[in-house]
Amino acid sequence: MTGEEMHALVERLYPICRSITGDGVRRTLEIVGERLPLTVTEVPTGTEVLDWTVPKEWNIRDAYIKDATGRRVVDFRASNLHVVGYSVPVSGTYPLEELRPRLHTLPEQPALVPYRTSYYAETWGFCLSQDVLDGLADGPYEVLVDSTLEDGALTLAEHVVPGELADEVVISCHVCHPSLANDNLAGVAVAVALAGRIAAAGRPRHTYRFLFMPGTIGAITWLALNRDRLRRIAHGLTLACAGDPGPLTYKRSRRGDAPIDRAVTHVLRDRPHRVLDFSPYGYDERQFCSPGFDLPFGGLTRTPYAGYPEYHTSGDDPGFVTPEAMEDTLDALWQVTRVLEGDRTYLNLSPYGEPQLGRRGLYGSLGGRSDTRQGQLAMLWVLNLSDGEHSLLDVATRSGLPFALVEEAALALRDAGLLKEHA
Repeated sequence: MTGEEMHALVERLYPICRSITGDGVRRTLEIVGERLPLTVTEVPTGTEVLDWTVPKEWNIRDAYIKDATGRRVVDFRASNLHVVGYSVPVSGTYPLEELRPRLHTLPEQPALVPYRTSYYAETWGFCLSQDVLDGLADGPYEVLVDSTLEDGALTLAEHVVPGELADEVVISCHVCHPSLANDNLAGVAVAVALAGRIAAAGRPRHTYRFLFMPGTIGAITWLALNRDRLRRIAHGLTLACAGDPGPLTYKRSRRGDAPIDRAVTHVLRDRPHRVLDFSPYGYDERQFCSPGFDLPFGGLTRTPYAGYPEYHTSGDDPGFVTPEAMEDTLDALWQVTRVLEGDRTYLNLSPYGEPQLGRRGLYGSLGGRSDTRQGQLAMLWVLNLSDGEHSLLDVATRSGLPFALVEEAALALRDAGLLKEHA
């Protein structure tokens, strides 16, 4: 997918009202399923998942606040952000003063509508701009929330690209937010594009599993249902906020030095970026990195959560995300997968002194893709660190050379009989 195609997917998904459960999530996954075959799982309300319980399912058809003339001064049809997520049904007439505690605004950003939810407490409310609130008369106002909150299911979806190994690379993104383009429709679009690119490149070495699920409760549910296969996860990333103008930001796993941490930081070193240490706050990396699981999961965003003024507001619309930013995120992820696919540990078969490369035709053999000196330097680094303990990523990190060049040098040395792969 091109950046324009990813952006078009964001625009198509944007109007759908999503939450942690409900038909909005199902419709979102149906659209994703047009590009990727998905395995969808429905987990019934009341299912115990770790320390949590799958909640009731919420769906909404309409909601509004009408003034005395019948005009909708707050209208769910205009933006699904106007209703507090998981609002219970309500129908009645209220004066403004009685409504005020249920009206949420951003006084410091008076033109924007905030995003608010109440997943686990049965209540109702509306979100609107401060500018609109300031213009409201005393009322009375007709209020309607046409919603249902009843037993149903929580919906998860997975897409798997089978590899030669059972070891898995897991990419997780959340599909629970309503009309918010960067958080996280851009992440969904980039994940779809990455899955397609991996599959198109031929059978990978690792198995790649893409998870599309609600934040927090979705990850907790998936972990509870898949405890028997978590040992297969060799590398993991949560993907969010993938389309804003900020530089790429990587949040390390709880371990701090897992191979995924080193692979991502190696790829990002040649482009504007930030690297953050792990903290137990953020997206679903905190679930995968909880101490009982301690999986090698990092988080990749552009600007992190709550780090841009449009975060969780109506300002996070399709105009805020760009094809170019999504392409840059996709390219970085693709490069990370190339490192994960190519990383090996080798053993130098001629470790006493430097082997004679010239008589094996290796001097200048890498000149087609880089200058001869860099290619020779890569060979020397690979030979020196191929002691069965250092991987090619270790070599690239220590030498400062591009991973692709180090990998190419290792393959040339292997083919010349100077290296063998070390289990």
